[in-house]
Amino acid sequence: MVTLERLRADHAEALLAFERENREYFARTVPDRGDAYFTGFADRLRALLAEQDAGICHFHVVRDEAGHLVGRVNLVDAEDGEAELGYRVGARYAGRGVATQAVRLVCRTAATAYGLRALTAVTTLDNAASRAVLRRTGFTETGPVRVDGRPGVAFRRPTARFEVR
Repeated sequence: MVTLERLRADHAEALLAFERENREYFARTVPDRGDAYFTGFADRLRALLAEQDAGICHFHVVRDEAGHLVGRVNLVDAEDGEAELGYRVGARYAGRGVATQAVRLVCRTAATAYGLRALTAVTTLDNAASRAVLRRTGFTETGPVRVDGRPGVAFRRPTARFEVR
């Protein structure tokens, strides 16, 4: 079982450690954030918190039963009742259902706490695990897209279907 916590300033140390520990793993499926992300992390976190305070985005950390930070799940560009879902789970927790649990939790939160009516997501065609998580959590494919220059697929899920699954 995992829990979500809305991103706070006091998550900084654990979040930076998580990102550093998983940098190489994440770069296998998504573009690397670059060295500037890590050297300017404190400023970046302040900017994210400001976006969250403005209601533009909703950022979360994912914790396991022992309280370890094991992932992130975010809703970005919230506008007109919709937002784009993004998530990542650390290498040690991949394949254990963590992403599926976290996405289910954030879907419910999107509808109940943030008043969102629909969520979208994109992933590359070669990221089978991400496509599987989206399908398991009720997202449907809406068509092909390019993701950082790579072939991908877009997904959508209305919040009216955010039942427990």
